[in-house]
Amino acid sequence: MAVGADVLGRPHWMQKTDVLVSIGVLCIVIMMVIPLPPFILDLFIAANLTIGIAVILTTMYILKAVEFTVYPSLLLIVTVYRLALNVSSTRMILLGRGEEIGIIKAFGTFVIGGNYVVGIIIFLILVMIQFMVVVRGTTRVSEVAARFTLDAMPGKQMAIDADLNAGLITEQEAIERRMEIRKEADFYGAMDGACKFVQGDVMAGLVITIINIIGGLIIAIWILKLEPMAAVKKYTILTVGDGLVAQIPSLLISVATGLLVTRAASEANLGTDLTTQLTAKPKVLWIVSGALAFLAITPLPTLPLLTLSGGSGFLAYVLSKSQKQMEVEKVEAKKREEVERAKRPESVMSLLQVDPMELEIGYSLIPLVDPEQGGDLLDRVTMIRRQMAMDLGLVVPPIRIRDNMQLRPDTYVIKIKGVEVAKGGIKVDHYLAMNPGTATEEIEGEKTIEPAFKLPAIWITEAERERAEMAGYTVVDAPSIVATHLTEVIRRDAPELLGRQEVQTLLDNVKQKYPTLVDELVPNVLTVGEVQKVLHSLLKEGVSIRNLVTILEVLADFAPKTKEIPILTEQVRIALARQICNQYKTEEGILPVITLDPTLEETITKSIKENRIVLEPATLQKILSNLSGEMNKAALQGYQALVLCSSKIRRYLKDLTIRNLPTLAVLSYDEIIPDIEVRSVGMVRI
Repeated sequence: MAVGADVLGRPHWMQKTDVLVSIGVLCIVIMMVIPLPPFILDLFIAANLTIGIAVILTTMYILKAVEFTVYPSLLLIVTVYRLALNVSSTRMILLGRGEEIGIIKAFGTFVIGGNYVVGIIIFLILVMIQFMVVVRGTTRVSEVAARFTLDAMPGKQMAIDADLNAGLITEQEAIERRMEIRKEADFYGAMDGACKFVQGDVMAGLVITIINIIGGLIIAIWILKLEPMAAVKKYTILTVGDGLVAQIPSLLISVATGLLVTRAASEANLGTDLTTQLTAKPKVLWIVSGALAFLAITPLPTLPLLTLSGGSGFLAYVLSKSQKQMEVEKVEAKKREEVERAKRPESVMSLLQVDPMELEIGYSLIPLVDPEQGGDLLDRVTMIRRQMAMDLGLVVPPIRIRDNMQLRPDTYVIKIKGVEVAKGGIKVDHYLAMNPGTATEEIEGEKTIEPAFKLPAIWITEAERERAEMAGYTVVDAPSIVATHLTEVIRRDAPELLGRQEVQTLLDNVKQKYPTLVDELVPNVLTVGEVQKVLHSLLKEGVSIRNLVTILEVLADFAPKTKEIPILTEQVRIALARQICNQYKTEEGILPVITLDPTLEETITKSIKENRIVLEPATLQKILSNLSGEMNKAALQGYQALVLCSSKIRRYLKDLTIRNLPTLAVLSYDEIIPDIEVRSVGMVRI
């Protein structure tokens, strides 16, 4: 901070401006009573003109009206100041010393050419312009602005409170905005009344001028005994000069008032806004140039019109070229900004987002997902999500489908949380034919492996499709292959798609109809994570969690006694016994099962130690081999058998077989409902 200045950088003498303003206001009042020397009066009249110029320039450079909140008070002061000058100058004119005031004499002789008739006409024109146009319009705008500002205050206050409650702004920002609203309301309210000062000033100036002329003529003719024409010329010229000296600053102040009340909030000053907005459309300037050129061929003066037409055309050309250059620069700047944004550390955060499930396809498979090319894979994906909700009770998150140029053209990849879990290849214009074991003849085609179930298959063309179907083959098109594979992946990896947030969404859905159940269980008894683990265990074995109300009821009953997830899961499975049996029974209502030899069950029971099975490798391999053999025998009989065992070893046996026989279902005796027919199709022995 400079020596001799305050914290705002102002010199010492400006720190006492309150005293200076107070003295100035008192001097204005004194001017109306005490005669002033002609030199001082000249100085004050020049100061009046200076103030008018400074005020109008200030209003042109502010961005919004509330930046000039002192203007209503300033308007009153300069109005009284101007009237005080009128009183002082009138005194000098009527005393016969008006010619000693240099500015008044100059306006009376030089500006109006010494012709008092011309002076009176110019003076009256200025008064009419100021009163009829500027002052009346300014007064009306002030009234409307004040009314609308006051009406909008409650809404603005509510908007500030809403932003504050939403955390969009801080408390300090809210206080500043409220202060600005109050300032705006106070300003426009004050301006509504202050505009009356301008209106009264015009009327007072006109009355003072008339009084000066009449009073001057009376003094000159009756007291000074001058010739009537000489008296008229002398006092009229001085009076009109005095009126012009007063009206010009008054007109400046009136125009400044109009500019201020009509000024909308902007990011630039008035001059910049005018030039920017008037030249924003070069097309307008081209039309203006053409219109002026057309007028130039009429009887109107040709040279001025052609000059302005050429200037408008040149300006339009320059602006058009400039706008094109600016558009190019904006595009380049946007590209540079994108490059810079990619380099910033913050841009890495967006890369951390992983889609729950993705399907990436090679470019030759794009027709499968493009509706304009007849692709219906998007509709199939929607149907898959709906089917999974019905079958598993799982809300599958949106599956993002994107093309990947790094893949082979006829290849697709299924990803879960950014990790590849399945892959396949298809031919868009071919069909996949699979022999279900009932085909009557061999068909020619490209041998392959069906991607979902890893079964041998053959690619055939459209011409061979009908023959393959008549021969007993199962024929599917390319979209069905992808949809089937996607469905099986979802069934297999359903637990990975069920996170805590998804569980919370399911709980919120149940809570809409069963609030007591959810409130009792979560979080008082079990956390969302513990409920998630139970649901994971069920989905892992292909058990639907759609009946979530029953699952939560069981957890609410048994969770207060134990928090062990395996025990809770078994209790839930028992409660879902009918659902599980219906899931595996045949169309005839038969539940085909493979039982365990009692000796084997006892062996497995004894091998359970610390919640896991400890078997010798040879014994384990023999169990798996015999179990696989019994499954194949059941398949030959037309059954997809499951294993039935005691509830003590059920989950351990499932853990034992899940790696080698992932599709094998293991049920306990407690999960068999009484009204279903159980048929043993094999027994595992060692």
